[in-house]
Amino acid sequence: MHEYFMEQAIIEAKKALEYDEVPVGAVIVLGDEIVGRGFNQREMLADPTAHAEMIAIREAARHLGSWRLTNTRLYVTLEPCPMCAGAIVNARIHTLIYGVIDPKAGAVSSLMNLVQDPRLNHRVEVIEGICGETCGKLLKDFFSSLRKQAKNNQER
Repeated sequence: MHEYFMEQAIIEAKKALEYDEVPVGAVIVLGDEIVGRGFNQREMLADPTAHAEMIAIREAARHLGSWRLTNTRLYVTLEPCPMCAGAIVNARIHTLIYGVIDPKAGAVSSLMNLVQDPRLNHRVEVIEGICGETCGKLLKDFFSSLRKQAKNNQER
């Protein structure tokens, strides 16, 4: 079950690639229904908050008619950053499932664990590593391509 919904998040991540965005995708699930989808759109929207998770959370809230996303599961290809982790807690998302860690900005297991901080009023169940190889490859290939482009531009 987790693999199916993570594959849906991967489809969203691939949409980001079409816009030269960092390939991160997210879906929010209630029961067996996807109620929110998102992919990174920071460059396209010139919006620092346009992360995949934030877009999926907004869409799910509109779909459900509530900011409280209790009993939902968020599937995201990359470990959430502090902003997104805070939004996950504030939205009362029950479970976070992510594909690969983010050692530079991750706020779930890498740099800190914001979503399970006992000082906050809500804690999130976390499952990591679902389809991690695929999620990691998308990101590695994207950044490798960027480095190649930068190198080619310098040689010109």
